[in-house]
Amino acid sequence: MNNISCLCCPRKCRTDRNINKGFCGFTNEIYASKAVLHKWEENCICGGNGAGAVFFSGCNLKCVYCQNYSISTDNYGKPVTIERLADIFLELQNEGASNIDLVTPTHFVYEIIKALDLVKHKLNIPVIYNCGGYELLSVIRDLNGYIDIYLPDLKYYDNSVALKYSGVSDYFEFASAAVLEMIKQTGKPKFDGEMLKKGTIIRHLVIPTLRKDSIKIMEWINENISADSFLISLMSQYTPNENVRKNYTEINRLITKMEYYSVVNKAVDYGFKGYMQDKTSAKSDYTPIFDLSGL
Repeated sequence: MNNISCLCCPRKCRTDRNINKGFCGFTNEIYASKAVLHKWEENCICGGNGAGAVFFSGCNLKCVYCQNYSISTDNYGKPVTIERLADIFLELQNEGASNIDLVTPTHFVYEIIKALDLVKHKLNIPVIYNCGGYELLSVIRDLNGYIDIYLPDLKYYDNSVALKYSGVSDYFEFASAAVLEMIKQTGKPKFDGEMLKKGTIIRHLVIPTLRKDSIKIMEWINENISADSFLISLMSQYTPNENVRKNYTEINRLITKMEYYSVVNKAVDYGFKGYMQDKTSAKSDYTPIFDLSGL
């Protein structure tokens, strides 16, 4: 990465993040809000004691409905040095974490690589890149060899929807290319018992009124990716936050059974394997309390 002009995500804000904050809300100094054994990821990730999640502050998307709004948009967190981040990885492993789960890491990706360089030889658990999908192909290629499991969102097919709710007019082009590269790197999912050791899980959150867009994503996956080369994770946990309640009334509700299961049924018809949340999963349990613990 050019250290003067930030080009680590598709926004290419070209900020000198050595001294100024980029679109993500931060300089190159790592900020995080929590490091914890997290038990609310997919079963093949959080089995046992839980995923070793590190929640990074800030985001390159700023989705209006984000469950982690306090850290993604309000930027709550504390500074963490590269050396301290490396130690956190080892501490999580020593606590029995099933993996190192890097949550919203995109804007700190090259600092995270430096931290992994310090301790990768000591880690015997997978490293997960848990992102919103809006990634540069060049960055994903730079991560080759560092990441064992990719956990990208594939949020939108229609870029006008992406612009309205995440502020980007080119989401699908970048996210779809990134997902294909992730699968190319990891290959078919590999398990040790019930735990995923290598592979890609494509996540998709079903949002009120956007059922048809979700189905288009399922259609694209079916046409472009072999069903045995990835896992799908369909999520019903959409819960309106305060920003949505005030400003986006059309999505200020939970999804209906019809909306959710029409997407699930399409995935099943295509033979996708993976995880489909129960419709009762729309609740606040999936949102951690960000209290700086573990940092």
